[in-house]
Amino acid sequence: MTQFDIDAETIRKLAELMTETDLSEIEMAQGDRSLRVSRASRTKHVEIAAPLAAPAAAAPPPSSAPAAANPASHPGAVISPMVGTAYLQGEPGSPPFASVGDTVRTGDTLLIIEAMKVMNPIKSPRNGTVMQVLISDGQPVEYGEPLMIIE
Repeated sequence: MTQFDIDAETIRKLAELMTETDLSEIEMAQGDRSLRVSRASRTKHVEIAAPLAAPAAAAPPPSSAPAAANPASHPGAVISPMVGTAYLQGEPGSPPFASVGDTVRTGDTLLIIEAMKVMNPIKSPRNGTVMQVLISDGQPVEYGEPLMIIE
């Protein structure tokens, strides 16, 4: 068995590259050695999703809406600017930042995306009414994924 020396500088550079390019995972190989770095946090998703059954119940209506065949192309879509874990509320047990039917103003916080242990508030790009919430609390999201529809 050969020893695998961990090159912390390489890992840091890969993490920076992931942040710059909004990748959730990156892998490199050199000879018979390979290294994979991932930002996906499945453990948090499982821990948070289990006690929060009510927000998860809000997810099915968007899929049942026939007009939402491609929510990303909707003119009122709020699109994820990064890869991370989305949270609809500031902390467990608190009310969500925005729910279906709520009126929001430009700059209001709609949700938070945690990326690399940094909580990033996602603000409303326009005034309007939240028509659909397309994600559930604690759900991993990708760059460019539609999060909400505001009309």
